[in-house]
Amino acid sequence: MLTVKDLHAGIEEKDILKGINLEIKAGEVHAIMGPNGSGKSTLSSVIAGKEEYEVTDGDIFLNGESILEMDPEERAHEGVFLSFQYPVEIPGVTVTNFIKTAINQTRKAKGLEDMPASDMLKMIREKSELLEIDRKFLSRSLNVGFSGGEKKRNEIFQMAMLEPKLAILDETDSGLDIDALRIVANGVNKLRSEDNAVLVITHYQRLLDYIVPDVVHVLMDGKIVKTGGKELAHELEEKGYDWLKEELV
Repeated sequence: MLTVKDLHAGIEEKDILKGINLEIKAGEVHAIMGPNGSGKSTLSSVIAGKEEYEVTDGDIFLNGESILEMDPEERAHEGVFLSFQYPVEIPGVTVTNFIKTAINQTRKAKGLEDMPASDMLKMIREKSELLEIDRKFLSRSLNVGFSGGEKKRNEIFQMAMLEPKLAILDETDSGLDIDALRIVANGVNKLRSEDNAVLVITHYQRLLDYIVPDVVHVLMDGKIVKTGGKELAHELEEKGYDWLKEELV
């Protein structure tokens, strides 16, 4: 599904990623953990194609095809979805209208006509019920006046509707209380399948109690320094990251 080979990237001539190698197969959930400033959000941004970052070496492949030269919109059309740590507010644009536009733009990029209104309505109904989303929520302006939990639930709804091949959840647990965390994680778990892959980026082990990863990677100083199973997250919760620094010396 996703292959990252010897990826070096930075911003404003500052090196942040220093040789990332990562492979995520279809049906897998991978988690990336690490201290502040280790390069976690940079990695998600570079995979999604944010233009302020410069890739100086390496490559990124989605289903065997390099996406390095694609702009963010093209990558989204190819099935890359990025949830933001701080989702933007768009007054006057409802959740429903936003998602209709996003879906039809993706269909247009693939040479397809707009989804028939009846099919769109049916899909919205099915996905909102799956994620326990109230219909009134869908008629509100996108993220305007939303709580942290509502913003994250809205992103999971977008993910459900767009059905991406690769979903990147960048610190989606940031600012969530336990109830909101469970709701978001439950939505992600319901959307897992053998045809997609999920990359969860987080500081904390608590999210991984709800979204159980197949593989956990530790990112420090722009490099993946350790990879293991879900038990690695618990070890990090107990020991912190300093013990890894000692092992690397």
